[in-house]
Amino acid sequence: MSRKVFIGIGFLLCCCSAAQARVKMAWKDGHRIVYNDGVGESVHSALAQSDHWLTERISTPSLYDDLIDREARSQSLDPRLVKSVMLVESAFNPAAVSRKGARGLMQLMPETAARHGVGDVFDPAQNIRGGTRYLAYLMGLFGNDIPRSLAAYNAGEVAVLRYGGVPPYDETRLYVRKALTAYYGTGSLGGGFGLPSEQTYGAARGRPVHVTRDSNNRVVLTTDPVRRPATAREAL
Repeated sequence: MSRKVFIGIGFLLCCCSAAQARVKMAWKDGHRIVYNDGVGESVHSALAQSDHWLTERISTPSLYDDLIDREARSQSLDPRLVKSVMLVESAFNPAAVSRKGARGLMQLMPETAARHGVGDVFDPAQNIRGGTRYLAYLMGLFGNDIPRSLAAYNAGEVAVLRYGGVPPYDETRLYVRKALTAYYGTGSLGGGFGLPSEQTYGAARGRPVHVTRDSNNRVVLTTDPVRRPATAREAL
């Protein structure tokens, strides 16, 4: 076998291996970092990984740790929480695109990206900044309740408000459990905030969600009844 053929076969084997495992290497601060830029080709592929894999992977340095740390601290969030969301969203794949159109490391929808000032959703720095701001917004909306905030990141804040907690969607339940596993090292949710697994997730189940605005004209989502303005006759 000629030298060129041998080299060619070796190159093809390396490419096939990289395509399956997507393992990459880079140098950072004089140190070589081996990292995984996406577990597979599909979004949320980390959800199929074992809990042990998640806890090991979240503790492994990534190319984005400095960006995560900076943006998380600017929003008063734990960097490990932001990294956990990124792990279950894209497995650190900056080119990830979902069927619904969510993009990048933090899987931002176009309207969410625009709302948080992201111009190039595939730029890691911008994507992490926008995703961190969105997560901080959700944490504020749900009183720093991490399970509800994670559920809202996956299913939307309206769904969480409608059910009064983690919605009974299979993907959302798995998403929250896996993200908590990465963050805390355990993902036990029970049936949702202490309820048995066969019960629903909140007393507010089925209550309509209303969209209102506060005194600063910011959108507010609430399950509380919205009072309509009194008419001139009623005011009398």
